Amino acid sequence: MSTPGRGRVRVAQGAKRVRVFLGGQVVADTVHPLLVWEVPYYPTYYIPRADVVSGVLTPSGRTAHSPSRGEAVLSTIKGAGAEAVDGALEYPDSPIEELRGHVRFEFGAFDWFEEDEQIFTHPRDPGVRVDVLPSSRHVRIEVDGVTVADSVRPHLLFETGLPTRYYLPRVDVRMDLLSKIDVVTHCPYKGAAEHFDVAGHEDLAWSYPTPLPESIRAAGLVAFLDEKVDVYVDGVRQERPKTKFA
Repeated sequence: MSTPGRGRVRVAQGAKRVRVFLGGQVVADTVHPLLVWEVPYYPTYYIPRADVVSGVLTPSGRTAHSPSRGEAVLSTIKGAGAEAVDGALEYPDSPIEELRGHVRFEFGAFDWFEEDEQIFTHPRDPGVRVDVLPSSRHVRIEVDGVTVADSVRPHLLFETGLPTRYYLPRVDVRMDLLSKIDVVTHCPYKGAAEHFDVAGHEDLAWSYPTPLPESIRAAGLVAFLDEKVDVYVDGVRQERPKTKFA
């Protein structure tokens, strides 16, 4: 259940067991996590203080202020020889009552598990769904008037809150115009993506070599940043989407 938010913050009770590791040691283990949307795009986990391992938190004496969440007390976490300086915070007097008595761990500083599956980037939003569907639509991609991909066997990826993405077989992509770059991004729903420059333009395409199970149909296919290329579907030029990636 979601509770009324304060400003842009929204809180919901999570249903999964969540464990947090540092240096291979469990520092928190709960079956009562809170999902908190501090930003509208994705949630983060807040862990009940009682489910944080005793002795791993050391207050640093520093604080941080949030207009919506209040004054935070920062702590350093130590576990198995590893240390995350100011890696946790608490809002003991937050105007959002649900946050009191909970600890927010800095996601990137720890290893996270939902049940027995490791998660990356941020927690999955229970309101987000990803569907990858085969299609017979004719999809053509142009960059500066040059056709860089042309396929009648795309897979269309539908992800809640995002525009449709067209994933194309590599044999239908001008791979000679793509140059793999030293960039890897992570998606909690799709996995780790490798990225490509396209026809001299930086970071216009990506592919998931080994996606997560729910997105396995996208494995090895190539998608383009529709915000910066021209996409034709069944001969009709599509309007470029306006997103945070534009």
